[in-house]
Amino acid sequence: MQRYILSKKNSITLISAILIALAFFGRFSLDNMAIFNWSLIIASILGVAPIAIQAYQALKVKVVSIDVLVTIAVIGAVLIQNYEESAIVTFLFLFGSYLEQRTLNKTRSAIKELTELAPESALKQMENGEFEEVDVDDVDEGDILLVKTGAKVPVDGTVLIGEGHINEASITGESLPVSKKVDSEVFAGSILENGTIQIRADRVGEDTTFGRIIELVEEAQDSKSEAERFIDRFSKYYTPAVLVLGFIVWFFSKDIELAITILVLGCPGALVIGVPVSNVAGIGNGARNGVLLKGSEVINDFSRLDTIVFDKTGTLTVGNPEVAEKEFYGKNTEEVLGYLASVERESDHPLAKAVLQDIGETTFSTVEETEVVKGGGIVAKIGVHRIAVGNVALMEKENVKLSEKAKKDVERFEKNGNSLVLTAVDGELNVLMGIRDQIRPGVKKDLQKLKKLGVKNLVVLSGDNQGTVDLVARELGLTEAHGHMLPEGKSAYIEKMQAEGGIIAFVGDGVNDSPSLALADIGIAMGSGTDVAIETSDVVLMNSDFSRLPHALGLTKSTSRNMKQNITIAVGVVLVLLASLLFSEWMNMSIGMLVHEASILVVILNGMRLLRYRLRE
Repeated sequence: MQRYILSKKNSITLISAILIALAFFGRFSLDNMAIFNWSLIIASILGVAPIAIQAYQALKVKVVSIDVLVTIAVIGAVLIQNYEESAIVTFLFLFGSYLEQRTLNKTRSAIKELTELAPESALKQMENGEFEEVDVDDVDEGDILLVKTGAKVPVDGTVLIGEGHINEASITGESLPVSKKVDSEVFAGSILENGTIQIRADRVGEDTTFGRIIELVEEAQDSKSEAERFIDRFSKYYTPAVLVLGFIVWFFSKDIELAITILVLGCPGALVIGVPVSNVAGIGNGARNGVLLKGSEVINDFSRLDTIVFDKTGTLTVGNPEVAEKEFYGKNTEEVLGYLASVERESDHPLAKAVLQDIGETTFSTVEETEVVKGGGIVAKIGVHRIAVGNVALMEKENVKLSEKAKKDVERFEKNGNSLVLTAVDGELNVLMGIRDQIRPGVKKDLQKLKKLGVKNLVVLSGDNQGTVDLVARELGLTEAHGHMLPEGKSAYIEKMQAEGGIIAFVGDGVNDSPSLALADIGIAMGSGTDVAIETSDVVLMNSDFSRLPHALGLTKSTSRNMKQNITIAVGVVLVLLASLLFSEWMNMSIGMLVHEASILVVILNGMRLLRYRLRE
């Protein structure tokens, strides 16, 4: 029965509201006191039922919660036939709980979505040498597996035969596929974008890197216990104090009506509604400005953070490699770019896609005798011309001499964190392109805003090489930069920072980020990231708009201040009412009720101010 009543709290809240409205309609429109009284009596009984059950459950574990005080106050108000107060108090209490619960219910488990990304089958070499499809659970360490273009790598392993490009975004978060050849290490859950490889299974099942990601998410979510609400902590002292005060007054005065009046006036209606209103107004402002805040605990922790840790790709950077720098040597530039585009059109390498995007519309030529040079690039023939497109090693192999200027350009491009694409026609260098992931526009300005809002440490963790990460850190003015980071490394870093007493936020967008998002005090996901990252996080920046992050931090700080203001108003009003009741002759229940309702209106209006919040420039 208790479980059934608690499950119907929202319905009871709605019915109570209708009954209260009916009561006042009957009194002021029909001048019918019977309708007024009986509607409020029924609303009081219905409303106090779930509150009384919660009070009983709290008392069973030796906690004198605010539910206990509300229950006693409502019963007392009914006993002295003050049905209006009893009905309104129960409705406000239930409605406040409903408002806060709505925001908390948005957080859902991401484990199901994460496990669905894990590979389910593998092509395993049998005793006769043929490859057959088997369940991934039937793969053992040492087995030989075949991975074809477009397939997921089923286990962690080592390449024995073949080569290709693998998208490891699910593991490292990096958008640029990695070239794999014999003896290269591959990870379960990554995708072979082109080529065919045979691998030896080194780690299978839960021991794979992808399996450990799932395990990390589960552990982090399990270790994240809900923070005890501030009001409940406060009520540990406040509720017993009011009860003791009411008992003392009754004991010495023998005035039961006065004692119950103290409980009624001491019932913190504004305190009950003040915090949920601030939360909902803050969350509503965030939603209108592209920031999803998942609950009141998030607001409290977010407002106090001192360190923000960022994933690089897709967070600080755009996530798509582009041509960032280029130099031209010699004449006939347009003709050479046409040759380059014609050759790159034959390749599905991500660098080739970046080159084609940069060149745009051009005149394509027929490519003949294409030769892929392992670890170097492509050599092709167009008409009578020999075209070489690739890295510096390919130029050396093709006997292309680099001028002093070209050598300095190559050194500069590499120092800037670029991947190089050189183009030579008939043994002469014509084009040098530097390709890298671009930093998000305006991100530096946004990071400066975060510093002004009190964030002490800005840290980047990335699976990319240390040189590229250092470049991003220098350009953006970050506190620390760490490269070559796998998911467990990022999680370990966050745990280390938390052990040192910091309140840590992590910002990311990939599956590989989900353990860190779950483990951090505040997980912040970019809205165009994976569903797993979004579900695991506490805050979502819709449309991956990084500029919303300073607004989110400023908003949570204002919301936290607003909650404290409402608590101060609510408690202050109660103290004034009780002091006036005990030490003056003008205070009575009618005046007290009027002040109660006025204080509720004040905290609601104060909370609603958050809907108009804007971050000051």
